[in-house]
Amino acid sequence: MSVDVEEKKNVKKPTYFIKRDGSKMRFASYKLEIIFDEMGLQKHKKTLIKEILKVIGRTDEVDAHEVHRAVISALNEAGYQTKALDYINVYKKNEEYWQDQTNPASRLERLQVKDPELVHENANKDSNVFNTQRDLTAGAVGKTLGLKMMPMHIAKAHLRGDIHYHDLDYTPWSPMTNCCLIDFKEMLTNGFKIGNAEVESPHSIQTATAQMAQIIANVASSQYGGCSANRVDELLAPFAKRNFEKHVVDAKDYIDDEDKLHEFAKKKTKKDIYDAMQGLEYEINTLFSSQGQTPFTTLGFGLGTSWIEREIQRAILQIRIKGLGREKRTAIFPKLVFTLKRDLNLKPEDPNYDIKELAVECATKRMYPDILMYDKIRELTGSFKVPMGCRSFLQGWKDENGKEVNSGRMNLGVVTLNLPRIAIESRGDKELFWKIFNEKMGICKEALVFKAKRVEQAIPENAPILYQYGAFGKRLKPGENVSTLFKNRRATISLGYIGLYEVGTAFYGPDWEKNKEAHDFTVEIVRQLKNNCVAWSDEYDYHFSVYSTPSESLTDRFCVLDTKRFGKIKDITDKEYYTNSFHYDVRKHPSPFEKLTFEEDYPKYASGGFIHYCEYPNLRQNPKALEAVWDWAYDKVGYLGTNTPIDHCFKCGFEGEFKPTARGFECPDCGNHDPKTCDCVKRTCGYLGNPLQRPMVHGRHAEIASREKNLFDGTGYNG
Repeated sequence: MSVDVEEKKNVKKPTYFIKRDGSKMRFASYKLEIIFDEMGLQKHKKTLIKEILKVIGRTDEVDAHEVHRAVISALNEAGYQTKALDYINVYKKNEEYWQDQTNPASRLERLQVKDPELVHENANKDSNVFNTQRDLTAGAVGKTLGLKMMPMHIAKAHLRGDIHYHDLDYTPWSPMTNCCLIDFKEMLTNGFKIGNAEVESPHSIQTATAQMAQIIANVASSQYGGCSANRVDELLAPFAKRNFEKHVVDAKDYIDDEDKLHEFAKKKTKKDIYDAMQGLEYEINTLFSSQGQTPFTTLGFGLGTSWIEREIQRAILQIRIKGLGREKRTAIFPKLVFTLKRDLNLKPEDPNYDIKELAVECATKRMYPDILMYDKIRELTGSFKVPMGCRSFLQGWKDENGKEVNSGRMNLGVVTLNLPRIAIESRGDKELFWKIFNEKMGICKEALVFKAKRVEQAIPENAPILYQYGAFGKRLKPGENVSTLFKNRRATISLGYIGLYEVGTAFYGPDWEKNKEAHDFTVEIVRQLKNNCVAWSDEYDYHFSVYSTPSESLTDRFCVLDTKRFGKIKDITDKEYYTNSFHYDVRKHPSPFEKLTFEEDYPKYASGGFIHYCEYPNLRQNPKALEAVWDWAYDKVGYLGTNTPIDHCFKCGFEGEFKPTARGFECPDCGNHDPKTCDCVKRTCGYLGNPLQRPMVHGRHAEIASREKNLFDGTGYNG
């Protein structure tokens, strides 16, 4: 148990602690306990802390310098001169680290020598490409300046690894937004402007999809997160209908029979739909945003019932199954999200069941589509919509007229809490765990409010496509206040978390998944995150939401920092990574039913961002097995992804799962690992990625993956 020196007679503790940047917080004596525990002075910490409090407890407020001096004095007087010197040296090193991290020249030097921590931070950015290099250069400067812009105690909390201030290469230096649901309907209906071109409403589905691609490219360059198209089959149907009507008119001079006329027009329209959707797939995969990467794009579909809407659904799936190019490679983008709905496509007697069968086939061959459960998503988030990017969900929201609005809304950013560190610091003491947790909540709140306030400093002219031409729904005039699009809880801002498995392990051991007390404790942690977000939403009028962070580099970063500080702790830091959000321990191999049963309680409190994955063997010959999981999961989880081996070697013809080795993933039959002659696709960042083209995955991550097959369970990008 923690040392409650605060209740010792004749020992007064200060009420407030003034940090070096002038910010004020409640004084927390447990931090002194942690300092002495890390020095190996557990047996003497009661006496040392008592002496420190005698010195600093004379006033209600004490500043950091006073505490620093008091710690050194107490150590010296107790005969621990060497420990005092160590403490002073650690402080000096921390100050040197701060200066280094806020020095643009230092970071640019690291980038120049291709420091892996910098050049491979994002699995979908190829650092060999010029425009990616330019983005990395700008990001290196942006990070150092951004750290100086934010309150110092928040910046230092980020550098220490207490929290992670996401997308520091873009924000706060730039007042950019994160991810969004683009209001394509508004833009395609009313027209828009990109660059010098005034674009009118399209008159065909081919033009509509071409315009969508241009909108996506421009939006992706004006924000730093992913973008999504909601209900794209229903969105594009009116434009395909114009194709049909045109074909009817054109054929009237040649076909007298009404039935044959409509049959001909329908056939031509189906071909138009296929060509348009194929063009969209190719355009998205050949686009590069200003960030030096293909735009992180998600298409949601599956609820349309007209023949045109069904045909759009069918085309999306058929094109993905076919693959890209002569070699029929798996398309990385857009991410496909198919909706299951009771009485529409769930059972064989439902009218769209045939589309569901095609979706199952597509998932066995291309991993996408992921699945949204219509009724569960409405229950969890308050309305139905696809995620923004890979997993960030808007909450149900109505405008001043009582109309439900989803498209045209956005997320303002993410700050993630390092939960395993809190568990390590509390050393089995749950009371201390909650003390530290509550203090870190205060830091997260300040960081998120700072993010939101910074985004409000944008002007419409900074990103015309977003603010002036409809991507964010409302069209603002130059100089208007952009906060009207964020306040009244129209936008979300996200409190992320990582490492519930490690927290459970710290208190209950590594096999706690079936321990109800342990499970309830970890659920309570997410519930408390939610409670904080509700309180902050009431205070600031943004929609603060709990976000199950996809943590590609963060799984490493937090663990590396904690290993340096606390050493190798079995089943926590010794794995060399932390587990994403609420996911089951990736070293174990539960059935899909066991995994989903374990995970289903968490999204109730983390409705601002979540996804479940299940790991399968090769399912191409057994699609009914995947369908059985989808059906079973319908009333249990809202958002479900498929991890199944879909690698293909063009040299020997192997299809299945490539073998992870120290030099990267390679064909198990012929050893081929040349990205030009094989197609190796894994889930990274909630999206798919090709690890053969990413040196980070080529090396250390491939080695880890050889032990932890499902390491890439929900890793990466913050969308």
